[in-house]
Amino acid sequence: MSDQQNLPPNGLSYKQAGVDIDAGNALVEAIKPAVRSTRRPGADGEIGGFGGLFDLKAAGFTDPVLVAANDGVGTKLKIAIDTGNHSTIGQDLVAMCVNDIIVQGAEPLFFLDYFATGKLDVAQGTAIVEGIAEGCRIAGCALIGGETAEMPGMYHGNDYDLAGFAVGAAERGTLLPRRDIAAGDVLVAIASSGVHSNGYSLVRKIVDLSGIDWFMDAPFAPGMSLSQALLTPTRIYVKPLLAALKAGLGIKALAHITGGGFIDNIPRVLPEHLAAHVDLGAITVPKVFGWLAHVGGISEPEMLRTFNCGVGMLVAVTPEDAEQLVAQLTADGETAAIVGKLTERTGEPVTFQGSLSL
Repeated sequence: MSDQQNLPPNGLSYKQAGVDIDAGNALVEAIKPAVRSTRRPGADGEIGGFGGLFDLKAAGFTDPVLVAANDGVGTKLKIAIDTGNHSTIGQDLVAMCVNDIIVQGAEPLFFLDYFATGKLDVAQGTAIVEGIAEGCRIAGCALIGGETAEMPGMYHGNDYDLAGFAVGAAERGTLLPRRDIAAGDVLVAIASSGVHSNGYSLVRKIVDLSGIDWFMDAPFAPGMSLSQALLTPTRIYVKPLLAALKAGLGIKALAHITGGGFIDNIPRVLPEHLAAHVDLGAITVPKVFGWLAHVGGISEPEMLRTFNCGVGMLVAVTPEDAEQLVAQLTADGETAAIVGKLTERTGEPVTFQGSLSL
């Protein structure tokens, strides 16, 4: 029997195979207002082309060095999927990328996203992209493109995945960390908004152990459900840190406290001869971390390596500028405090005194 005789009488369509091109086009139209809201100097194009454009000269750069970062949101996505709350997960995606760019002293310029799902839901996709646009507005970068992939058979039920890619720039010679970083420089912590977007495989395990439903009241956040509290979006530090850098406040290095916590992230910006000495008692720890530690029976060293424990960004600054930096960050809406200093390294790259108030 020939292959032609095995074909269905009326043939098959892409839609019958599970991919709805019309839904994809509808999503592009639905998100255009959100995308337009992120325009900035250098990015004035419409989405829908084969590539996004950015004009570095129009953005005001003379001799720029580009800085790129990409990331995802991890299993925090599962909470959004399981509860149907997709409004803030896009901000998490942007934050994880642009916070990695600002730590090198660069200004995030533009962002692209990748959204993959088994069955495209236009309302769900619109909520996700509107969250991405909100993150871009907070960071001051333009959403200039992305990819939506409908892949039946790859994702089950309502599952989807997100990835983000950001590019920033700094004038040559201004990148961080600075070469003159030295023992005696002061460590300033900038508060996180909560768990941010790391450690959620452990978070979800702890929630299972607790027996609390996602829609029940959060024990650590009165007036919020557990899912709402744990979906609090990652804080974006771009604009206050750019302002501090432009003010010449003696910032030597920045460390984004993400996966790996204090122990793995701080050494990434230190030369081999320096160590960070952190006073844990000077850190204000949000109640969510105390709840996670108590219910999960998590040791302090494990907390410090898995979670940010209340510190989203750590700044190394000259001693004479430390108090002024704290004051400016506070005036810009951040919560900041001096929590330690850099020392000559004689052992581990990060040492601690005191204990977390969990």
